[in-house]
Amino acid sequence: MEDVDAAEDLIVKQHRKEKKDLQAKIQCMKNAVPKNDKKRRKQLVEEIAKLEADLNQKHEQELKQLMNISGENKVDLAANGLQTLDLESEEQSDAKHGRVSKAQKRRDKKAALEKERESRIAEAEIENLSGSRHLEQQKLSQMLAARQLQIKQIPSDGHCLYRAVEDQLKERVGPVSLAELRTQTAQYMRGHPDDFLPFLTNASTGDMYTADEFERYCSEVANTAAWGGQLELRALTHVLQMPIEVIQADSPTIIVGEEYKKDTVTLVYMRHAFGLGEHYNSVEALKEPVNEEDV
Repeated sequence: MEDVDAAEDLIVKQHRKEKKDLQAKIQCMKNAVPKNDKKRRKQLVEEIAKLEADLNQKHEQELKQLMNISGENKVDLAANGLQTLDLESEEQSDAKHGRVSKAQKRRDKKAALEKERESRIAEAEIENLSGSRHLEQQKLSQMLAARQLQIKQIPSDGHCLYRAVEDQLKERVGPVSLAELRTQTAQYMRGHPDDFLPFLTNASTGDMYTADEFERYCSEVANTAAWGGQLELRALTHVLQMPIEVIQADSPTIIVGEEYKKDTVTLVYMRHAFGLGEHYNSVEALKEPVNEEDV
């Protein structure tokens, strides 16, 4: 029983340290967000609440697990950054003789590594809050809020352009599948090669695509998760006979297919999404409408 009590003391000490480290991380996150950024501040409060709740849950589970351990067994808490009671006893013995035990050295090294890991996590959080991705997201959110819109996230799986268009069409013309959009885009491109070939070049030679290369390109558009861009946007406007508007953070909004007078399909282009580069999202009505002076 004494062994279990000693292990509980160790866990309590470790829990205090983890809570202290979390508060330091939270302070760094708070410092990285401007005080006048109300929207990001609100998101930050939610993120902090989740971090604290997760840590409390982890601590509760560890204490429950300890209650089920027999005092006659070794209390193995290595997964939580602690050593067994045998090693603790070794430390106490060495301490009496003024020596730094091997167990203490291992624990000190582990603690240093953990501190370094926490520091990297905090730095990553700060970079995420102040980096290109966050700044782009923030600017786009402000632009859309002025139109009572917000970003609707689309999976980053290579199909994002077509999925975003698919999402926009649901409420207008009914369901149009991803496969249909890809097939029809490829068919239009095959039927109008002069509109697309001048913009396609072989990466190795710099020469314009041959007929065979163009056919392979169109086949990939139809049958793979090949990412869609400007050429596919142009083809899609003709397939749908609808204008497509592309909102960007650092460039003017693009409207492709202005010759068509139907309702516009609105997409959001993100240059820094997911750390993978370019990505398209859809839009939807703003769930919490804002006044113009708040934008």
